[in-house]
Amino acid sequence: MAETLEIRNLDVSAGETQILSGIDLTIGPGELHVLFGPNGSGKSSLLAAIMGLPPFRVTGGEILFRGQRIDMLAVDARARLGIGMAFQRPPALDGVTVSGLSEALGAGDRLAAEAAALDLERFTGRGINQGFSGGEIKRWEILKLFLQRPDLLLFDEPESGVDLEHIAAVGSAIDRLMQGPKGRRSGLVITHTGFILDHLTADVGHIMSGGRIVHSGDPRELFQHIRNHGYRAPAAQVA
Repeated sequence: MAETLEIRNLDVSAGETQILSGIDLTIGPGELHVLFGPNGSGKSSLLAAIMGLPPFRVTGGEILFRGQRIDMLAVDARARLGIGMAFQRPPALDGVTVSGLSEALGAGDRLAAEAAALDLERFTGRGINQGFSGGEIKRWEILKLFLQRPDLLLFDEPESGVDLEHIAAVGSAIDRLMQGPKGRRSGLVITHTGFILDHLTADVGHIMSGGRIVHSGDPRELFQHIRNHGYRAPAAQVA
């Protein structure tokens, strides 16, 4: 069986500026990976490159999804293949309601239950992200993925701007999203604070610094290392 996501020696630029260098990352079927890193380290740029979002462009290496190279494909083609992303700062969509989008996705029958689970049942008739708070936007991004049901889930700092009461709900929702109808899905979660780890089950953690992945390992051990030593690779620590 092909790996869900394979990133091989990936270089990514925005304009004339190189953002990512030599990224290697493999996410197997059913695995949830967590990517740690300081602000400006390239975490969100990596997700944008996987999804094919401008202004980021691949200048070296390749991205494969279930064995198929995708770094030449348009955003909508990647979505149709089964890649979905929860954005950190999504735009508001005037005139497009939550219920309208769910119907367009063929998910109208699932909307009420999933919205209630994320405390969003009052928002189904509203325009997407119109007047939503930061936490409500993040919860809508999770709800959107429940409606879309992609095979690879990408989350850009899902706990950012979410109050403590709802971080647990978001983490629980991610765990539920991972349980697909044909088996466990695959996912990649970007986190700056690490709080989301208390509420989801992650398999592998990675530290990104300066546009490179500098270390991989157990996600909880890495988070504890980061709390004690910052984002330097553990091997760089002196005993």
